[in-house]
Amino acid sequence: MAETFLTRTFDLTTGSAEAAVDITDRCAAFLDEAAAGRDGLLSVFVPHATAGIAVIETGAGSDDDLLTLLRDLLPADDRWRHRHGSPGHGRDHVLPALVPPHATLPVVDGRLALGTWQSVVLVDTNRDNPRRTVRLSFLG
Repeated sequence: MAETFLTRTFDLTTGSAEAAVDITDRCAAFLDEAAAGRDGLLSVFVPHATAGIAVIETGAGSDDDLLTLLRDLLPADDRWRHRHGSPGHGRDHVLPALVPPHATLPVVDGRLALGTWQSVVLVDTNRDNPRRTVRLSFLG
């Protein structure tokens, strides 16, 4: 079987508040084109210093729980040395150490091989920059 590599980007706006945005459907739509029923790997990458990718349950409160946890761990106050932007913005630059800007996910028969309650989520605590780009790459 010949291996193929295809990559695409899409933009989204997360808004003026902290957000956990489910992008699973966007990943699945990309795989419909890119994987064409093949097995492989999907790389999800957000090229921003203040956003991350998580694989979590959504809709039952876990996404809000994650944002609450991040608020507790990374308070938006003046403790941060990185000080440009809105007050507490330095914490947004620490976020990728806890929620990395990437995920590599298995693809089986052209579909994401996620668990029953798992979703692919863009995590963005940066209220100063609501415009985000996500890069999806399939290798299979």
